[in-house]
Amino acid sequence: RGKTGRVNGHLIALLTLMKAQPLAYNKDNQEDKEPLFDTVDTLDETLAVTAELIASGVVVNAERMRAAAREGFATATDLADYLVRAGLPFRDAHAAVARAVLHAEVKHCDLAELPLADLRQFSPLLGDDVLTTLTLEASVASRNHPGGTAPDQVRAAIAAARTALAEATPMTAFKE
Repeated sequence: RGKTGRVNGHLIALLTLMKAQPLAYNKDNQEDKEPLFDTVDTLDETLAVTAELIASGVVVNAERMRAAAREGFATATDLADYLVRAGLPFRDAHAAVARAVLHAEVKHCDLAELPLADLRQFSPLLGDDVLTTLTLEASVASRNHPGGTAPDQVRAAIAAARTALAEATPMTAFKE
């Protein structure tokens, strides 16, 4: 995560360099070397560390991950989406969710842990099914589009990545 800012910064530098560049003029491109080479080095080092981490048998603490995912009102957008699907304009849905989040903060709990009666004070459009909408599982499953977090989409992305990896030329072929 820490290296992402550096690499993204280099991307912005390169995009700015290339923006509106005249067709036959390329002297500005001398400035592309530093961000490009630093990004390649950063990626190479990061992938090496990641490979070592995976090879060492990293253990994922699923319960800790689940607890962390419950922090920060991760399903607030799902609540707003629910209200919009029920016919509430997004601006009003956003305001209702903001009030619900403040209420949950006062009660030191997550939105999904609020009683239905508490949630309904922020909008009468909230039905009995809203609590199932606010689960982490429902939130993840609701992003069922290419690149989304739904399990079928994740499986498809993994399959596509495995195919691309199998068809890729190893980087070692390019090293001297």
